[in-house]
Amino acid sequence: MALRSAAGRLASSSRRRLLSPPTSIHTAFLHSHATSFGYKQVAEEEKSKLVGNVFSSVASSYDLMNDLMSVGLHRLWKDRLISKLNPFPGMKHLDVAGGTGDVAFRALERINSVSHRAMQGTLTDIEEETQIYVCDINPNMLNVGKKRASERGYKEGHCLSWIQGDAEALSFEDGSMDGYTIAFGIRNVTHIEKALSEAYRVLKRGGRFLCLELSHVDVPLFKEIYDVYSFSVIPAVGELVAGDRQSYQYLVESIRRFPNQEKFAQMIQEAGFERVEYENLVGGVVAIHSGLKL
Repeated sequence: MALRSAAGRLASSSRRRLLSPPTSIHTAFLHSHATSFGYKQVAEEEKSKLVGNVFSSVASSYDLMNDLMSVGLHRLWKDRLISKLNPFPGMKHLDVAGGTGDVAFRALERINSVSHRAMQGTLTDIEEETQIYVCDINPNMLNVGKKRASERGYKEGHCLSWIQGDAEALSFEDGSMDGYTIAFGIRNVTHIEKALSEAYRVLKRGGRFLCLELSHVDVPLFKEIYDVYSFSVIPAVGELVAGDRQSYQYLVESIRRFPNQEKFAQMIQEAGFERVEYENLVGGVVAIHSGLKL
C-alpha cells in the first residue's frame, strides 16, 4: 500500500519554474548536440537521414508503442499540453512533428467543445476560420495522421491541413500563428536553436510556444528504475512489437543527449521568448516548456 501511495504521488507530481533573464549557452554544447544521433557522433547532413529512417520504420506502430512505453500516460501528457495551450475558435495553430495527429485532434476537439457550448451547435464564421496545421518532415507519419483524420470524419483543408516540412525551415509566413506546439519532436531536429527561431518567427505577438518532450528525471531512486526500464525494456518492446530494436535504442539515447530542463529553457529564452517556464510530469520523465512572443 505504501509503495502504491508513493507511486501515485510521483505520477501526479509537477513543478513549474519561471526563469530569470537568459544567460548565454556555450556554443560547443549546441554543436555537440547538433551532430549527435543518440550516443553516436555523425555529420549534420547524416543525422536528418538517420532520424528519417527511424520514423519511416516505426510510423505504422508509433501510437501503439507510445501506449506501451508510457502505459498510456502519453495521452494524459498531451491533454495537459492542450490544456496549457487553451485553443480557441478561429485560431491559427501550428503543430510541428505532429504527423500522426494526436495533438491536432485534441486541439480541434477542445475548440469544437468550446464552440458547441457557446453556440449550442451552430457553426459560426469564426469557427470556420479555425485552422490547425500539422507539419512533419516524414511523409509516412503524415500518411498515418491523414488516415486517422479520415476515420474521425475530418476533411483535409477544412480546419485541418497536413504539411510536409522541416521544423528548421518552416514554409509559413512571419507572425501568422496564434500557437505553436511540438510534442516528442524537438530532440530529433539537427539544430534545436534553428527550430526555436522558426517557432518564434511564425508566431504572432502574444502567441504561445509549447513543447512536450521526454526529459531528465530528478528523483534519485526513480531515476535508477527509469534508467533500467529505458535501456532494458523499451528496446526489447520495440523489437517485439515494431520489429525494430535499433530505433527504440536511439529513442532512449536521444533523451539522454537532450538538454536538461534548465538548459532547454535557456535556449527558448535566447530564441526571443519571454515568460519561459516548464512543468515536470512524472518526476521529470517528461516536461512541458512554454514561452510567449511579446
